[in-house]
Amino acid sequence: MIWHDVECGGYAADLPLWRELAAQAGGPVLDLGAGTGRVALDLARRGHDVTALDVDGALLGALRERAEGLPVTTVRGDARGFDLARRFALVLAPMQTFQLLGGPQGRAGCLRAARRHLDAGGLLAAAVADDVDVFEGEIHAPVPDLREVAGVVYSSRPVAIRDDGAGFILERMRERVAPDGTHETTHDSIRLDRLTAAVLEREAEREGFTAEPRRAIAETDDHVGSEVAMLRA
Repeated sequence: MIWHDVECGGYAADLPLWRELAAQAGGPVLDLGAGTGRVALDLARRGHDVTALDVDGALLGALRERAEGLPVTTVRGDARGFDLARRFALVLAPMQTFQLLGGPQGRAGCLRAARRHLDAGGLLAAAVADDVDVFEGEIHAPVPDLREVAGVVYSSRPVAIRDDGAGFILERMRERVAPDGTHETTHDSIRLDRLTAAVLEREAEREGFTAEPRRAIAETDDHVGSEVAMLRA
């Protein structure tokens, strides 16, 4: 759970767009791949009824603790196929969620599930990384993500992004330094499918969506920019 907070919790460049879309939707919001609640809690604090879906029960447990008193419902489930027995005005897929679904079949499953859960005229908004720079080595590495919790310093530093042909593998070195100086180092990797907003739009149209003009999320010093596919049910 802590590493999700370290590596994702500080990202805020996309929040203005999600706030805008939630206000326009005027109804319940489903946050796919919600994690510890970066987006879900932000919207709930603004009065939106949010359902947060994630496959990781530990992340959702942290979200529930943070959501006390807020209109947030957590559901453990796979974004590639879920049944929540309710509908939403807006479904959000932030931070390249669609690029973590394991290829076209996983994306198709998610699109079908989202379509079933959207009100007539509802919107699915999905962020897709618009440019991934391959690198390896210290010279090109971004600065690490840092967080201190109870005196323990957590650092996560990207050390490489490799192109494997069908996608990109992000490798990180994670370091934990305790108050007594104890130091632990581990390595982690995550894979993003190669995907463009145009390809996602074509896939979505086969599942009954209509693509509307895309939105953009600008890159920051620490995160790539995104194109946001706007898919109307």
